[in-house]
Amino acid sequence: MCEAMTALRLLITLFALSISSFGKDFQKAVPLHDSSDAQKWAKKRLGKMSLEQKIGQMFMIRAYTEFLNVGSPEYLQMRDAIRKYHIGGVLLTIRQEGPFLYRNQPYEAAMYTNRLQRDSELPLIFAADFERGLSMRLYGATVFPHAMAFGAAGNLEYAEAFGQIVAQESRAIGVHWNFFPVADVNSNPANPIINTRAFSEEQAQVSELTAAYIRGARNAGMLTTAKHFPGHGDTSTDSHLELARVDAAKPRLEAVELAPFRRAIEAGVDSIMIAHVTVPALDPDPNRVASTSPAVIRNLLQGELGFKGLIVPDGMDMNALTRLFSTGQNTPSEAAGRAAVEVVKAGNDLILIPAELDGAYNGLVNAVRNGEIPQAQIDASVRKILVAKAMVGLNKARLVDVDALDKIIATPEHVAFGQQVADSAITLVRDNGKVLPLRKPGTNVGTAKPGLTYQAPREASGRTAVVVFSDDVRSESGRTLERELRARNPETRVLYVDPRIADPMTDQVMQAVSQAQTVVAAVYLIPTAGRMARVQGVLQGTASMSDASAELLRHILRQAGDKTVVIAMGTPYLAASFPEVKNYICAFSNVAVAETAAAKAEGRLAWGNWGYGWSTERGERPIESGMRYGDDQLCR
Repeated sequence: MCEAMTALRLLITLFALSISSFGKDFQKAVPLHDSSDAQKWAKKRLGKMSLEQKIGQMFMIRAYTEFLNVGSPEYLQMRDAIRKYHIGGVLLTIRQEGPFLYRNQPYEAAMYTNRLQRDSELPLIFAADFERGLSMRLYGATVFPHAMAFGAAGNLEYAEAFGQIVAQESRAIGVHWNFFPVADVNSNPANPIINTRAFSEEQAQVSELTAAYIRGARNAGMLTTAKHFPGHGDTSTDSHLELARVDAAKPRLEAVELAPFRRAIEAGVDSIMIAHVTVPALDPDPNRVASTSPAVIRNLLQGELGFKGLIVPDGMDMNALTRLFSTGQNTPSEAAGRAAVEVVKAGNDLILIPAELDGAYNGLVNAVRNGEIPQAQIDASVRKILVAKAMVGLNKARLVDVDALDKIIATPEHVAFGQQVADSAITLVRDNGKVLPLRKPGTNVGTAKPGLTYQAPREASGRTAVVVFSDDVRSESGRTLERELRARNPETRVLYVDPRIADPMTDQVMQAVSQAQTVVAAVYLIPTAGRMARVQGVLQGTASMSDASAELLRHILRQAGDKTVVIAMGTPYLAASFPEVKNYICAFSNVAVAETAAAKAEGRLAWGNWGYGWSTERGERPIESGMRYGDDQLCR
């Protein structure tokens, strides 16, 4: 017993020493600039590193934000991988199962980044896909709508403030690098993976919003990434599932796809992510994607565009890339090694989420030792990585102050701003003049009285029928919309539908539709990596509704089109498949603030407090923020 207590005291002492060894200072987020101090620190560090350590700094592996005991097999495996391979960076994410995201809390994330920093030989740089801010991965953070909502709002100041707030909240939990903004121009309405992740389908607007976001984020101490070079907007394929191809000619690429990246470089973007897409106009080799193409990276990005920052391939575990190196005659380890070698030879500085870590790491080490990759190229890449670490202050402090989180994340001002953006994005595209506004003027908002906790709720009469179309009725889709609509109109009946139950629910839905005075069809259709749906009998990655759900929506429109409002809670291109839609509103996002904005817009219209009377004349714009009239070209 005494020996056990002695051992325990020793462990506690060592733990305390490990904390104090990093000093008392916490990370301080300051505006980014490539200082001489950063260069000196990087040069000094580089001179002391072995080849194995240098190669390790070029790897960024995935870590899930969740509670792990420090002695658990999962945590020990992560810690040991970081130490064994001298890992330089970690991509912070969460587990996902279909449409379900297993989010955690900001405190958990901050504790986790601190713990990994303590257990790493060299300071780790943490990155994340915070395209909509921390709320994409964590509960309790400021919620922002998708990027296309910022394009719909059309306010550059919104984009700059967006970058600043996301940077502040990210740095608070120990994340230094955001893989955003998306600089793709979503010129293909059928794009299943970019779509609302892009700011717009107009290159000029994408360019300016991209630059504004970069300014805001960098001023608040966050590294930024423009993606997916040389442009993933004009594709109809999800590169997570299969190879995507951009068939545009070079003049069109110069005028559209490349313009936002040029603007991002001018704005000082820190890194550019290379897509796993084929672009014959830039590299005709069918066995190369942009991420493995020297013509795309060295000749175009570094040569013609003059980019000198960090170059990162998209996830190395994506099917569009792995298929090129999995021949059936090699092992997964050998395939991962070959893929890593080819992307580095092409000019990438980092290996992001290798399909097989050991194979990729040893493949690079061996390629340098046998002369396939020059040592000087490795040194140049690692130096850029170390400079980036010093720019975010990792040369001075590794840890974040967990006690400061509740003063930085989701402040009332941040939360209100996220809602303001969503409100400003709401766009009325079609109106037959028979349905909107949904409620009569003078009806008081919030007249629905809450019931007792254990009392059965009163059944809604169903004067308004709301049908929520989503990929899975168990998801969060529609919950905030239902609550907000019921608060404004207690006589609202809400039905949830997904592809599995759309057919058997048809009679129930149509009965509710026939009895209702007005109908709202809220369609949740957003770009999701690996999303598959059965369209025209074929299972494919798509931005379209599944056959079963689409047929039910058509049935509603055939029977009750004049009294039905379709709200696109995601892709605005939905109406292209439903030309019979007569009342069409776009929210551009499926998140809670977008749901609230959609409900608020209908409520405000009912009150008539937009600063002008209700009108169906196209082109009229509100004096205040909120519902505006859009371009019916969205429905093409």
